Amino acid sequence: MNQTQRHAEIEKLLIARQYLSIDALVEHFKVTPQTVRRDLNIMAEKGLLHRVHGGAGQIGSGSGAQNTPYQQRKAENLIAKERIAEAVAAMIPDGSSLFINIGTTAEVIAEKLLGHSNLRIVTNNIHVATILSGKEDFSVIIAAGEVRFRDGGIIGEATCDFINQFRMDYGVIGISGISEDGALLDFDFREVKVSQAILKHSRHVILAADAAKFGRHAMVEQGHLSQVDHLVTDESPPKSLQTIIDTHDLQLTIVTKSNKNEN
Repeated sequence: MNQTQRHAEIEKLLIARQYLSIDALVEHFKVTPQTVRRDLNIMAEKGLLHRVHGGAGQIGSGSGAQNTPYQQRKAENLIAKERIAEAVAAMIPDGSSLFINIGTTAEVIAEKLLGHSNLRIVTNNIHVATILSGKEDFSVIIAAGEVRFRDGGIIGEATCDFINQFRMDYGVIGISGISEDGALLDFDFREVKVSQAILKHSRHVILAADAAKFGRHAMVEQGHLSQVDHLVTDESPPKSLQTIIDTHDLQLTIVTKSNKNEN
């Protein structure tokens, strides 16, 4: 397949999926990451797609007004999410208490935690609660509030009040986007309020975010990267974010394709 044919195929894939990671395109076309990056850069210059770190989005899909549909997000960047989830789970000692918030990465993390023992979990994610409640030695508490039909997230003022009653060892959070200046961004104001409560009431905050989140736009600001203790991702962050990480002495784990971690 030549370059023109690849570009046409990428356009078709973006229409269907709205976002494509470099890893997914490498697998799809059986070419090198360098070839994919070159294709995406050329198409971005022509205004055919929205280029973001780690991949590309459909023009108009990065406006920040609405998130990608839940089922689509579940299918995106699965390999990266698996590696990130394994790394996060390895950081949680047996017997710990932790918050886990809304997100498809959070659900993969929950699956990886099933090998642990005696965890105490508070979550506002119905799917996470369902996964973890199968363990007899786990204590799983699900937050009160309004259930968001599209993804099983529990949100609202009642949820914030509920979260504020706890003080946990770890807060494991996901995010929809991280801007170039380190702002943590999401799409739903009510979800953001709950995540802010988790940030406030966790002794150690772990942010699990695949590289597609770098530079991705969303409408509501949840907080700032400097509020996080540990970032777990699958590619090196852009220089602007690396500067923030270095300045605030944050821990950074980059998971590799061989499932080994670099700190």
